Amino acid sequence: MTVENNKFTLPVSFQDEDFDTHFKVFHELMSNKVTEVLLVASPYDAYILEEDGSLASKIIGEYRGLNLSRPPRITQAATAAQAMTMLAEKAFHLVIAMPHLDDMDVFALGLEIKHAHPELPVVCLAHDLKGIYPPAEGKDRSGIDQFFIWSGDSELLLAIIKSMEDRLNVAADTQSAMVRVLILVEDSPLYISYFLPLIYKEVVNQTQEVLEESLNQEHRLLKMRARPKILVAENYEQAMALYQQYADYLFGIISDTRYPKNGRLTADAGLTFLSEVRKAIFDLPVLLISNESANRELAKQIPATFLDKNSDTLMAELHRFFLNCLGFGDFIFRRPGGSEIIRAANLKALEAILPQVPDESLLYHATRNRFSNWIMARGEIALASRLRKARAADFTGVDAIRRFIIDHIHALRKWRQRGVVVQFESTDYDPEISEFTKIGNGSLGGKARGLAFVTNLLRKTPQLQERYPDITICVPQTLVITTEGFDAFVSHNNLDPSAMARQSDDEIAAAFVQADMPPLFEDQLCRYLETVHHPLSIRSSGILEDVHNHPFTGVYKTYMVPNTHAGFSMRCRQLITAVKLVYASTWFRLPRTFLSGTAYHIRSDQMAVIIQRLVGSRHGAFFYPDISGIAQSHNFYPVAPLTTEDGVARIVMGFGRGIPEGEPSLRFSPAYPQVLPQFSKIDDILTNAQTSFWALAMEGIPDDLYFKRGFNVEKRHVDEAADEAPVMRLASTYVPEEHRIRDTVHVPGPRVLTFAPLLKYNTFPLPALLKDLLALGREGMGCPVEFEFSVNLSDQADKPGSFNILQMRPMSAGEDHLDVAISAADVAEAVCYSTQALGHGRKETMADIVFVRPDTFDPKYTETIAKAIAEVNERLSAENRPYLLMGPGRWGSFDRWLGIPVKWRDISKVGAMVEIRNASLKADPSHGSHFFHHITANGIPYLTVTEDGGDRIRWDILQGLPILQSDPYLTHVRLQRPLVIKCDGKQSLAVILLEDPARP
Repeated sequence: MTVENNKFTLPVSFQDEDFDTHFKVFHELMSNKVTEVLLVASPYDAYILEEDGSLASKIIGEYRGLNLSRPPRITQAATAAQAMTMLAEKAFHLVIAMPHLDDMDVFALGLEIKHAHPELPVVCLAHDLKGIYPPAEGKDRSGIDQFFIWSGDSELLLAIIKSMEDRLNVAADTQSAMVRVLILVEDSPLYISYFLPLIYKEVVNQTQEVLEESLNQEHRLLKMRARPKILVAENYEQAMALYQQYADYLFGIISDTRYPKNGRLTADAGLTFLSEVRKAIFDLPVLLISNESANRELAKQIPATFLDKNSDTLMAELHRFFLNCLGFGDFIFRRPGGSEIIRAANLKALEAILPQVPDESLLYHATRNRFSNWIMARGEIALASRLRKARAADFTGVDAIRRFIIDHIHALRKWRQRGVVVQFESTDYDPEISEFTKIGNGSLGGKARGLAFVTNLLRKTPQLQERYPDITICVPQTLVITTEGFDAFVSHNNLDPSAMARQSDDEIAAAFVQADMPPLFEDQLCRYLETVHHPLSIRSSGILEDVHNHPFTGVYKTYMVPNTHAGFSMRCRQLITAVKLVYASTWFRLPRTFLSGTAYHIRSDQMAVIIQRLVGSRHGAFFYPDISGIAQSHNFYPVAPLTTEDGVARIVMGFGRGIPEGEPSLRFSPAYPQVLPQFSKIDDILTNAQTSFWALAMEGIPDDLYFKRGFNVEKRHVDEAADEAPVMRLASTYVPEEHRIRDTVHVPGPRVLTFAPLLKYNTFPLPALLKDLLALGREGMGCPVEFEFSVNLSDQADKPGSFNILQMRPMSAGEDHLDVAISAADVAEAVCYSTQALGHGRKETMADIVFVRPDTFDPKYTETIAKAIAEVNERLSAENRPYLLMGPGRWGSFDRWLGIPVKWRDISKVGAMVEIRNASLKADPSHGSHFFHHITANGIPYLTVTEDGGDRIRWDILQGLPILQSDPYLTHVRLQRPLVIKCDGKQSLAVILLEDPARP
């Protein structure tokens, strides 16, 4: 950062490509690796190198000790001739040659290798300097890239390999990722061999230290690739060339004092070089080293830090240089006299303390690029580079600097976690920053995996957020206990699933609640709860949940925790109890039954648990979101002008737990939000509108009754909440005197949840947003998708609110495609075949068929037929027997000449319906308000059969079935085995089979 006229400027925001949340830039670094090394040494030299162990084992040990990846493989050649043969037969990345070879000296070997392989690095590793450096007169050393002296320290081998890798990668890595460069200027192979391992080990160790705040192990390993490159220069000209080439990327310089310049050994070459650099880069950390203590005064002239090669504390002083000057240690704010004010160990701490730093101290560090260096040491290349390159223009004063740095560190911390599953670390956890965190190293489970995919999808699609700049589109802050936690819980308590198979669900739940959570996981959960003070949802994430083609959806438990108890220990107990109960639901009867009917019956399901921030706001003694809903990219009940691809959504005020159970909700297509068949008339609106909603009680809940249904999640009447903000934002008003609904809450009358402000007046662009998200999800998953969501609205016009994705899964989750696939054999054997079918799925719940007799049907008796159907429906309802209803014309028609004028209450137990069109009755299918809402809410297959088209009904078979009851208008038959309905909503095809050909 630079300063002019007391003004500062820095970019005001970062883009995803700057932060590169998924570390693409790190994947591309260090593309040239040294993985094959040819060691050319006599058997004696090779033996001395290895001494008491394998050379390869030593290198591998060094790599493992520093947590580095891909240690190289060492291949030995005993002679120069053997080495040249090996090089011709195999690709090597580095040659290490020792001088005592019987058939050729090392200088000649280097020249021969360079002639055959010009780009292959060749280094000479000698036991001492004699005869090697400087080379004997007449020896051409151009075939040797570097000389090193072996002292028995295997760390030198690591340094040699890493030094060659840095030379191979520095040009590309500085250009692509602005990786920093550290230059070492030293002419003596002895001191190079001493300092280079020290510097590499210090760089690697310090980089690993500062990367402890990395997001996860992948992030940590990849960011190691962004460590500073270390380049060695042996004379003044080489040093200047490196400086000029990499001036924009310099991290620091360590220079000897005496080395060659213009071909002559020059006593003050280091002084001259560092002084030139200092003029251009006034704040660059530089270290002058010398074996003459008097040169300390030269260091002051530069100015530079000084290090005496003869010092007994050489390593400690070098370590301090890395910490204090290169930014690897804590960021320490000091007073002008040097006394410490405050320090920060990581980015989170720096962001927290910056508001407290005195202006003078902050200005001092900002104008000397201390923030840039310190942040660069943490591998945050984009932010560090921007801070370093910033120029004066827009910001005036220290407060502007302070605010800007804070905002950008916060943005960095937030953006780099977006779309990344971060390992939970209690010391660094920030619920406002951490989007998706996990405890344990097991699987996330199906549901959590879907959520992680969504966060990644949103990260990769920034244009979606740009399209809705005033709306926060996100996955709520999420913590996942991986399946490792479930396995540890079961093992810790010696729980046996086979022993519990005969117990009831309540007995299993009680056993799990009484069991102990493993201490490690209990500690992690309590530490998490220390930072979280909002209500929580504790949800299942079984291994098989939400995967393609398997019905593991909705079979496990979800619990809500207000997280408001005054005692922290009770809050922990409630959270852990909820987790245990989710674990227990893994072994409940319903999941076991589902599992036994799949190809996975040979295994037990494993359970991860999602702990998610509950979306909503507090209203008095209750907490709930403005809107919850489910959206699907495929609409199995399209009504013109809708198509199946337009998708469909169902929304409610409050929590959406009642939607899957068929409770009243508003159904609409995001493509046509004002096409609402169930709201086509005033009476329909009053009948079908939501009148109650689910909310979380925040007060007066007995601790021991926390998770019983109805004790903490309560159903409230809309009238009770008429004065609460969600009702005021979403409702219209019924005016009885006018028998009219007005889209306002500012007139007297009962409130009616029409959601008109959203669907008609677009106060929140919910339909457009759902349409975009469904398209995005379908493209991302490669199939039709379904997702659950919640919306928090705002009273501020410029900030409409937030849209929260709670779950995304393939629509095939819970539906086996094979179960609804309709074959040619099915069509041939079907008692009924329709090419105009609504709904999707397979039904085997009905053994009763009620049909209007085609031989006696007369339109003038349709009202009588409707009454007869109501009587049969009442009887079957009492017996709890769903049935198939078949009849001509428009079901529920107001015009009795066009069909059977039944009300929904007359057919409330119906399980599937067939509407027959023929020459005498050609009314359009009854997709109107009477039935459509109930059909879709209950997932009822609805078949339209046009008898003079391609459809078919086998009346001969139906009329030959055993008759349970018959009158002049209706026939009721009952089968010994349930009929099979296959309804393929994606192709609008359906068949009704009296016997399933696939069953024995």
